[in-house]
Amino acid sequence: MYDVCPLITVLGPTASGKTSFACKLAAELGGEIISADSRQVYRGMDIGTGKDLEDYTVDGRKIPYHLIDIRNAGEQYNIFEYQRDFHNAYRDIVLRGVQPILCGGSGLYIESVLKGYRLVEVPVNSELRENLNGKTLQELTSILKTYKTLHNTTDVDTIKRAIRAIEIEEYYKSHNEISGVEPIDSLIIGIDIDREERRLKITDRLKSRLENGMIDEIKGLLASGVSSDALIYYGLEYKYVTQYILGELSYNDMFSLLEIAIHQFAKRQMTWFRGMEKRGFHINWIDYSTADEEKVSIVTKLLQ
Repeated sequence: MYDVCPLITVLGPTASGKTSFACKLAAELGGEIISADSRQVYRGMDIGTGKDLEDYTVDGRKIPYHLIDIRNAGEQYNIFEYQRDFHNAYRDIVLRGVQPILCGGSGLYIESVLKGYRLVEVPVNSELRENLNGKTLQELTSILKTYKTLHNTTDVDTIKRAIRAIEIEEYYKSHNEISGVEPIDSLIIGIDIDREERRLKITDRLKSRLENGMIDEIKGLLASGVSSDALIYYGLEYKYVTQYILGELSYNDMFSLLEIAIHQFAKRQMTWFRGMEKRGFHINWIDYSTADEEKVSIVTKLLQ
């Protein structure tokens, strides 16, 4: 038996094998997983988000998980909602005396709950949206730059994202409401994968997903009534495969652009995690190539 730690966090870039390891750790500790993935919240978006739900069965035992498949595809989900939903799941797990394990690659989501970000839920500003309607992505980007420095291109990946980003910044100018939540002490484990190894795994995984139903998954979402704009909004696989299905990209162009985008995404993830260390978080890095059983052993020693 192990004492319950306030929280164990397993983080790492895409294709680092963090979910498989976190599930084995949960099996060892009798724990439950809280997902920290901004797209795995959506039902029906399985292959493209890499849910890998088979990983949640370890030696015949199903590992309970939270914050996966909690929203319908086509809806939008934000960090305010994630923080709220995380704390609901976290309290439930802790009250039952079970070990919570936060696992994912969305650095902002992870940091928001560990650090206790004070957030407000930003409502739709119909008047602002009407004023921005018809502006080009370049024009919207210029407007957003008047509010803040753009550290990456996520906010201006699409017109819809850019308008929402401006809407949020405009709201923050005139509102100071805060929803306070306490920071959480956490043993943080990072899965460190060599850049070239990561690139190879990303490419191989992308080929496998395309060969094993990802295109059909996205066609099915479109057929079910999810709009192409909504899927493009989600970015990465859903953006480029949707553009391929719509005939806007050839298969080869879709693959090439998507591969590059995922590599860039993984690089941004690592930049965020390194930034967390500069902001005072201690991350215990374990090499990707270490067997999961040995990783579990390392963590249990850290817990002791």
